[in-house]
Amino acid sequence: SERPAPPPLAVDAEVRRLRGALSTAQATIEALEEPPVPPAVLEDIVVPQHIVADFARMGRWLVHEDLGRATMGGMAMLHPDVQGAVVSTRMLTMMPRIDERSLVAGRLGMGAPRGAREDWRLLEVLLASVSMATGGPAAVIHAHGPYTTAMSCEKDLIVLQPIDAIGKKHIGRIIIVEPDAVDEDAFLRQAVEALQQGGMRCVVVRGHGAYAVGADLTQAWSNASMVEHSMRVAMLARQANLKT
Repeated sequence: SERPAPPPLAVDAEVRRLRGALSTAQATIEALEEPPVPPAVLEDIVVPQHIVADFARMGRWLVHEDLGRATMGGMAMLHPDVQGAVVSTRMLTMMPRIDERSLVAGRLGMGAPRGAREDWRLLEVLLASVSMATGGPAAVIHAHGPYTTAMSCEKDLIVLQPIDAIGKKHIGRIIIVEPDAVDEDAFLRQAVEALQQGGMRCVVVRGHGAYAVGADLTQAWSNASMVEHSMRVAMLARQANLKT
């Protein structure tokens, strides 16, 4: 025989109990995913706690969105309170485990600080270019999305063109530049020109991923994510021989 339905008050109490348990579990998970981090003191530049936390969160987001793996990828931004100061992830930083020890800081045009990424000068010129466009704030994220990177490896391809509606509207075309270890100054000029031609959202270095920019890390991450999504759509459409 069927069991009688519990009284309405008992059901309501059980629902409240389950909701409370879920809220507690969610709070515990968030605390584990976003542990408190102290500020970073880098030479004579202090990076506040909330900025260190932003870097840590973005590192996890990059991994979650398949825009980086382990030490692949990185990010940098202009310090909001110290004029001309750049804060960046260190060389070979583990993206999902960023903390105050994962950062370096230097000043624009003063050379790379100890432990800086190999692309420090590229980060500098991209940040300076974005800052001129925004009137101050600037951030850049180096993403190693597999679809964007794979598409950029096609020989003689210069422009990545989204075919999806969102990509067309919010990203537009993305210019690919060739890495040049011999003439770095020429490479940097080409990267800045490509960023400007691409609407100040992203530039791709052939075989080395995308450098997405924005006024802050969140906007740069958003651009990186949209670029990768558009390149995935383009790749799938190509594999299916769709007419676009």
